[in-house]
Amino acid sequence: MEVVCAVLAGFLLDCLFGDPHWLPHPVCLMGSAYAKGEKLLRRLFPKTHCGAFWGGALLCILVVSLSLGIPLLILWLAGLVSQWLAFALHCLFCYQILAARSLRDESRKVYLPLKQGNLSEARRMLSYIVGRDTGSLNEEQVAKAAVETVAENTSDGVIAPLFFLLLGGAPLGFAYKAVNTADSMIGYKNDRYLYFGRFAARLDDLCNWIPARLSGIFMVLSAFFTGLDGKNALRIYRRDRRNHASPNSAQTESACAGALNIQLAGDASYFGTIVHKPTIGDPIRRAEPEDILRSHRLLYGTSLLCLLVFCGIRSLFILL
Repeated sequence: MEVVCAVLAGFLLDCLFGDPHWLPHPVCLMGSAYAKGEKLLRRLFPKTHCGAFWGGALLCILVVSLSLGIPLLILWLAGLVSQWLAFALHCLFCYQILAARSLRDESRKVYLPLKQGNLSEARRMLSYIVGRDTGSLNEEQVAKAAVETVAENTSDGVIAPLFFLLLGGAPLGFAYKAVNTADSMIGYKNDRYLYFGRFAARLDDLCNWIPARLSGIFMVLSAFFTGLDGKNALRIYRRDRRNHASPNSAQTESACAGALNIQLAGDASYFGTIVHKPTIGDPIRRAEPEDILRSHRLLYGTSLLCLLVFCGIRSLFILL
């Protein structure tokens, strides 16, 4: 039951405090390790497609292994001193792995200027949480991009971490975050990372395969009890959950689009190049700033539902 209690405490701490900037975050260390490791391994490996692939694969394996092993060692050493110290650290680690409050806060920074009519500031705040170009987006496009980010990261930032936390505690949770960080830093399909980041991108797809589908299902269910359109969420989820180049991203985006009765995805500009994407959902109405707040209801509804179900299943296995 220690893991269940630590995860519950971590989730509560995340809801209360989010991600204060003064608190050092392990993901920043992971990002630094990837950045420095990339420079080193690109020098060591041959300047070929094969060399780039194996250099990127080795970098990912090393950082993920360290992200698993270091917390495991810290918790073991803390347990030698005191089981209460080990439990307190486990709670802190779980808190740092979850990102529901941070996702809500960062997307709200887009909502506030957008609601006040300050489109340029809304675009600027959006640029911190999306990879696409934001300089020419109109109000509806900004709102849609923020909603898409909340929908996709409900899985990556909350549900998938909960899944791995309850499977293997904080060490496995940190290992997942290292995989997710690798994908966000080097898992791009551009000239620089097409081969170097391919292993990281495929590993991220694999790790998120089950959590993404659970996230989509639970998001549909949460739409029914958060005052949104649950029936349409189910319809769009069943129809559009594969409308994305990623095998996982459209799982939650389709459920969210259906619940809000808006259309998400479609063509977008990345580094000055238009990338053609299929749409997700039906344009029953235009997206508006309040849809960002509605996506927060889905975020927390889905998170709470998953937390209760995952903790219940793990507790049941322990009792049996």
